[in-house]
Amino acid sequence: MASSRKTFFFAFAFGSMCIAGTAGYLGARPPGPDASELGVPPFVLSDFGGASRATLENSALPYKVVATALLMREERIRKSPLDRSALRDIYREFGFIFPDSIANWPRRIAQPRFDRPVGMVGRIVKGPTPLARVDAINIGCSTCHTGLLHDSAGNITSVAWAGLPNTSVNLELYSRSVYAGLKLAVADPQAFRARVHALFPEMSSRERLTLKWFLMPRIVGRMRELALAGDRPLPFRNGGPGRTNGPGAMKRSLGIPQSLSEAGFVSIPALAGRGMRRSLLADGVYATTHLDRYTEMDSSEVTDVHVEQLADIVSFFLVGTMGMKPKAAEKAIPQIRPVLEWIAREHTAPPFPGRTDSAKADAGLSVFTKSCVSCHGTYSQTLPRRLVSYPNRHVPSEDIGSDRARLDALNPEINAKVNSLAYGKRLNTEQTGAYVPPILLGVWATAPYLHNGSVPTLWQLMNPSLRPAKFMVGGHALDMQDVGVAGIPDSTGLYRFKPGYVPWSTPEMFDTSLPGLSNTGHEKQFSRLTIEQKRAVIEYLKTL
Repeated sequence: MASSRKTFFFAFAFGSMCIAGTAGYLGARPPGPDASELGVPPFVLSDFGGASRATLENSALPYKVVATALLMREERIRKSPLDRSALRDIYREFGFIFPDSIANWPRRIAQPRFDRPVGMVGRIVKGPTPLARVDAINIGCSTCHTGLLHDSAGNITSVAWAGLPNTSVNLELYSRSVYAGLKLAVADPQAFRARVHALFPEMSSRERLTLKWFLMPRIVGRMRELALAGDRPLPFRNGGPGRTNGPGAMKRSLGIPQSLSEAGFVSIPALAGRGMRRSLLADGVYATTHLDRYTEMDSSEVTDVHVEQLADIVSFFLVGTMGMKPKAAEKAIPQIRPVLEWIAREHTAPPFPGRTDSAKADAGLSVFTKSCVSCHGTYSQTLPRRLVSYPNRHVPSEDIGSDRARLDALNPEINAKVNSLAYGKRLNTEQTGAYVPPILLGVWATAPYLHNGSVPTLWQLMNPSLRPAKFMVGGHALDMQDVGVAGIPDSTGLYRFKPGYVPWSTPEMFDTSLPGLSNTGHEKQFSRLTIEQKRAVIEYLKTL
């Protein structure tokens, strides 16, 4: 069967799945009464058109097929039969979450139920024949940007916060596991179809026919192609728990060659305050053609026009995250603007779940004001904190000393490609060669630190000699004193979870000697502070 878009839709390349960085609190005018009601539900639940026949060619997946493949893989590992109830635990292994509630969900709207993971968004896709039906899913905004809250002991809870990072979601492990499961499926397609039917008896007759006559032949063919092209689901590495590879995803969507040696990893940030950015992403690569990337910004400069311009940029992220064509992503702008409006007018970071020493926090504010605001911005005195002004500085990699793999990943070739698109009238790309200092609202919930997530705690960040060469991350608890990934160094210097702790998702070893994962950078900025001053700054950061 031909693999053209006119016949059917599966390329099955498991496209990447999230790009970190959108917009945040803007604070230009009083909150609108319906901002959260209009913005939060689509942020959490909408696919923005990313589940379609077109995206099934590269990034979207058939949910029932993938779920069955993952369950069969898990049965092979456990050596015991499983039923559909095991799917929740299987998805949690990859860091996907199923919260009981979302703490900042609009009060007048009923809380959603999550039978599938947060951010696994989709719809029934029709075509190309009148009978064809596919339950298609894709990875949405909230997969990476909705995180679980912690209790006062630092343990994870069942309550989520839209706009926090999911610091455990592992899209690399997920894509590799789906690939392994589909190998089992294509070994005996008839038996696999029977298993799908048994697990999902509610499938319509049209879905069953589509699975038999369209999906399985395409899956078998695509798996054969991938086996001959390196035997892996993606032409790039997605990273690990709490990390994404946006440049890899964008290159793949735009048809730009790449290699597995490229390591443009970024740790997923919190979104509060991002609307004070004149450019987006860790290196400020994207800006609208109407803005100056490098100019300080305060709330008086944040207008409705600015919100709309940021929405233009954010919509382009759908090209990499969901495999949408640029024209389709541009059509999603009206749906994205209410999300930006919510983030702009109402979104804040949640409060730190433990106690803070107010006297130390006050002392930390004094140190922060003298040493940190010139890069990280000024924050309100009242709670919840909001960003008052932001410098929009771009610090050259040679000055900050951080791993520059992310800067090199978005090279002139991809910038020229993006700027040549019709979409280019809405945004401009530039290889800045610099990192934009992070906005620190909700910083306590974003560990591990530095742009690539290479330092487990704030205390280790501020004391470079304590930064471990290797540490465990994923499914971790929150260290309430040092702030970050809770753990202790063992006799070899490896930073491990504390004895007896059971991670809620599958953890991985972070090795800072690997490409793109160096833990160097930001040393000299802390060298001028005393131990007491560092502790005071951490106490202040807990209040952001």
